[in-house]
Amino acid sequence: MAANAGSMRILIKGGKVVNDDFTQEADVYIENGIIQQVGKELMIPGGAKVIDASGKLVLPGGIDTSVHLQQTFMNAAIQDDFYSGTKAALMGGTTMVLSLVLPEQHCSLVDAYEKCRAEADAKACCDYALHVGVTWWGPKVRNEMETLVREHGVNSFQMFMAYKDMMMLKDSELYQTLQSCKDIGAIARVHAENGELVAEGAKECLDLGISGPEGIEISRPEELESEATHRAVTIANRAHCPIYLVNVSSMSAGDMIAAAKMQGKVVHAETTVAHAVLNGMQYYHQDWAHAAAHVIAPPLRLDPNTPNYLMGLLGNDTLSVVASEHRPFNTKQRALGKEDFTKIPHGVAGVQDRMSVIWERGVVAGKMDENRFVAATSSNAAKIYNLYPRKGRIIAGADADVVVWDPDATRTISVSTQVQGGDFNLYEGMRCHGVPLVTISRGRLVCENGVFMCAEGSGKFYPMRTFPDYLYKKMVQREKVCSHSYSCLGLSTQALKGVDRDPYSGDVAKVANSMKKELGLGPIDGETPTKPCARVHQGVRDLHESSFSLSGSQVDDHIPKRSSARILAPPGGRSSGIW
Repeated sequence: MAANAGSMRILIKGGKVVNDDFTQEADVYIENGIIQQVGKELMIPGGAKVIDASGKLVLPGGIDTSVHLQQTFMNAAIQDDFYSGTKAALMGGTTMVLSLVLPEQHCSLVDAYEKCRAEADAKACCDYALHVGVTWWGPKVRNEMETLVREHGVNSFQMFMAYKDMMMLKDSELYQTLQSCKDIGAIARVHAENGELVAEGAKECLDLGISGPEGIEISRPEELESEATHRAVTIANRAHCPIYLVNVSSMSAGDMIAAAKMQGKVVHAETTVAHAVLNGMQYYHQDWAHAAAHVIAPPLRLDPNTPNYLMGLLGNDTLSVVASEHRPFNTKQRALGKEDFTKIPHGVAGVQDRMSVIWERGVVAGKMDENRFVAATSSNAAKIYNLYPRKGRIIAGADADVVVWDPDATRTISVSTQVQGGDFNLYEGMRCHGVPLVTISRGRLVCENGVFMCAEGSGKFYPMRTFPDYLYKKMVQREKVCSHSYSCLGLSTQALKGVDRDPYSGDVAKVANSMKKELGLGPIDGETPTKPCARVHQGVRDLHESSFSLSGSQVDDHIPKRSSARILAPPGGRSSGIW
């Protein structure tokens, strides 16, 4: 059945087709894995399976841009492989996943990619693509990035400003990585937290005896995220590289992104379902296992207004994408950190629930409409990762990744009924409107009314193209604008050159021996070391000395001397400003 599924003829009749920019009543005809027609009163051949979508919505299949499958992280094996993880995705209305390959430090990026490909090809049920993590830096990494782009269908790399001594890059390394991304036309994904201060904060917590899950929230305050966000945007701007920030978790980081966009910087960002729905009070739960089950980085934020704020930023396109950041562990694995919160593996489940939870908290709550929902869960990801309009749109010629969505039906989320891995569900007991009735992947009917009908390994790797217009067209235009501004001043950005001037021909100061050592100059040939000597006047007045002196008895010697007083305010008075 799976072999013939791609050649199925399917007619979805009577529904409302929802794209990111408009909604229309239309039928959709699918054949050979492609959407062939969209419209009314279609002329189609016989033998098609008819799906009645009356009163339902017909959406582009979801694209989850951040999942972690079949790998080990922080000494724990993730509880989903590429079969169970992609099955859960399809059951929830997601038809494509982008999984992260994380090479060990000083190991080959290409080898890690090929190992992941072999595991995924044997098990995946839906289309998938791979990001590759840049966990260290050097000429070999730069060359392998080019190889992955040119020969292996990779178009995105992820860098970390946190996870010190594991995969954190220094600012100079991040700058060089972003320059390489720009040169090869890749998407630069950046996890922005101040890794140095995170490490110091963790030490301070443990020294104070704070070892429970609340330590992750205390040691990683949102100012460390907002500072790193600003730094990442600045570094990307200097490298002339578009930047894509991941796991945005706080209001201040969201504001930083909004400000950067207002300034014309090419910045896109994604948040996660957990950050857009839950707050950090979960870390203070009396049950250790409950608190530990919410440990992710950056952490959930204590401010109860944060989730609504982030959902609002998704609604107004400040944040472009919402991902699941799916990385499930079980309680026994999290217990590796039962006495030290820094050893609790970071990760939560969510690939199956992403679409329904965002519909409930986004659309039903009035934070976004159905079109913006499609943009945040599918279309924007397709545009950013150069998949659009083959993915992320219901249009003739697009891949037949389609979901028939019932906006009125409800389901109650529970760990007891989930397909995804892990023994805890963050949204346990949440009653969600918005249920995927039918999921079609590449023209294959893979899920209908809760029944899964897809063979293991029937999914395909989707090679990704570089230089996505959605990112790089803006960058090219920006370069043109800058070039015009420079040309108005008689300058050129094509080849920056120094000023043509006569060389300096005057005297040059001698460097003291002590400074030579610091500057690495060493002794100058033919120069004899000079001995320290008293200051000698050579016909030039020394303004640091004066011939005026007070000696002998003075007229005010009978007045008692006043003890010295520290002046607390500078001349002009004390400043009360923030500076």
